[in-house]
Amino acid sequence: MTTRFFRLLAWQLLLALACALPPARAADGVEITRTYIEAVDEGYKLAASYAFELNHGLEDAIQSGVPLFFTTEIELTRPRWYWFDEKAIVAKQTSRISYNVLTRQYHVTVTGNVQQSFSTLDDALFLIRRPSRWLVAPRGALKPGETYNVTLRMGMDRDFLPKPIQVNAFNNSDWRLSSNKKTFLYKAE
Repeated sequence: MTTRFFRLLAWQLLLALACALPPARAADGVEITRTYIEAVDEGYKLAASYAFELNHGLEDAIQSGVPLFFTTEIELTRPRWYWFDEKAIVAKQTSRISYNVLTRQYHVTVTGNVQQSFSTLDDALFLIRRPSRWLVAPRGALKPGETYNVTLRMGMDRDFLPKPIQVNAFNNSDWRLSSNKKTFLYKAE
């Protein structure tokens, strides 16, 4: 009975926190400023950089202990005249930014990589805005000499937020921070 009581109390506290947070206003969204794919020995790596600002509400959410997640999605398709385009590569990478009140450190974790700590929010956001090159496909996944359509998108992923905050975030358009899809051509090497 006591465990159940504490779980209920924890959910009520999270719900109260979600309701108490001021509404977040996304700036103008995420702008993809630079992007290209390069062939390396291991495969194909994506190099990209993004420009965005967190509004006051999202900064307050981080300061209150709510982690924010940013997901980059990439898709490489090869056009075919006789059928639908062939999806050669579909990949996602998620970054998490959080704040630890006790250590006064911001932590950024990129899926599959190590976690890094920063003393300021700007330093932590720098890693999300300019991530290291990401291996999107192994060598041999693309046919050399073929031209592929590349579609890239990046934005805040509300699916990873705690459930009580998700309700507020999905019903509030101010919690939407994402880019438009950017497309370009890549000739496989």
